[in-house]
This record gives sequence, C-alpha cells and structure tokens, in this order.
Amino acid sequence: MRVVVFANGLMDDPAADVRAWTRPVDHFVAADGGARHAMAAGIRLHHVIGDMDSLDQGLRRRLEEMGAEFHVAPVAKDETDLELALLWAAAQPHVHEIVVLGAFGGRPDQALANLLLLAMPELASRHVLMIDGRWSVRMIRGGERVTFRGAPGDCLSLIPLGGPARGVTTEHLAFALAAETLAFGPARGVSNRFEAETATVTVQEGLLWCFHERPQESGEA
Repeated sequence: MRVVVFANGLMDDPAADVRAWTRPVDHFVAADGGARHAMAAGIRLHHVIGDMDSLDQGLRRRLEEMGAEFHVAPVAKDETDLELALLWAAAQPHVHEIVVLGAFGGRPDQALANLLLLAMPELASRHVLMIDGRWSVRMIRGGERVTFRGAPGDCLSLIPLGGPARGVTTEHLAFALAAETLAFGPARGVSNRFEAETATVTVQEGLLWCFHERPQESGEA
C-alpha cells in the first residue's frame, strides 16, 4: 500500500502534483494544514494528523463530514505535524511506499527539517519520496542499491548527510563513482546527469540524500 501525505508547505499547483504522483487507490493523509492542498486538488482525505493549529474550523467541519479521521496532538509537542504523519504511516501494516507532497517552500528551516525526516530510523524499511514539482528526494542508507527511472539529461545530486557516505558506486551517470567516498560538506556529488533512462546508486555505509530533477513531472521514481 502507498500512503500520500500532504504537508503544509507551498504547492503551486496541487492538482498537477496529484496527477503526476498519485493513484486513486492510494491512502491519503494530511499533516494539519496540508489538508488545504488536498482539498484544492479534489482529494478525499482518509486521515488528518497534527495539532490542528493551521486548520480553520470551517475546513475541519467539511473534512469531518467527508469522513476523515482526525488524530489530534497537543500544540506543545516535540514533533512537527509532518513527523507525526510519517510516524503514523510507517506504523501501518502493508505500507511499502510513502509520498510526501508540499514539504518545501516558504521557510528554509522547515524545508530542511522536513528533508532530515527522511533519515528517521522508523522509515528505513519504507520507500519514501518527498516531492516538489519536478524534484523528488529520497534517502539511501548503507547497504542499499537503488535504481532511479528518468531520461538522459535528468539531474541527480548525491549529498551525504551527517558524515561521509562510503562505497558510493553509480551506473549510467555522467560522472561515475566506483566505491568512492562522498565527504559531508563538500558539494562533489551535486548536479550529476543521467546518461540513460535509468541510473543506479549503491551505498555501502552512511546516509545519502538523492535529489532527482526531471524536465517534466512524473510519478515514476
């Protein structure tokens, strides 16, 4: 099962992102004010999670009438609403993929905090994508080999998190890596390019953010 989470960031065209990245059979969840994006895209939400400080009462009543289940957290909490939504999704049985829409834009601190959520250990066994228009972001952990689908010329930036990413090997990228180390800090892995319709990245140790940009939005990860 795939869970789609609407975060409360900026979305220029929620309907376009929904067309590109979701399927009717997906399970739809909003992190607090992300419900606005779902409603704007014509999505019927299954769950709304958070402290509800960004959700006006009129919209909340509409969502309740539509059958959405609310998971209300206290305003004074350690987690962000998106973090709570991701933890909920990761705890559900049979969930193998999580797609997050609306996680970026507006506040750089919030966008960075959202990207860091990809490193949560609770998500290690899930395929998690954060989407921003043409960009999709995912985390590769040590011991994983991931194939990205796209087209020649697509951008793929590889950025280590929290320390060096060791044993990084790539296939079908313009600037090849062969069991090499990407240091935390320098920008060596930024702006690589697909040379085929797929590109593969293997990491032996560490955490590696992968930022994939396509010329056009597509739900193929």
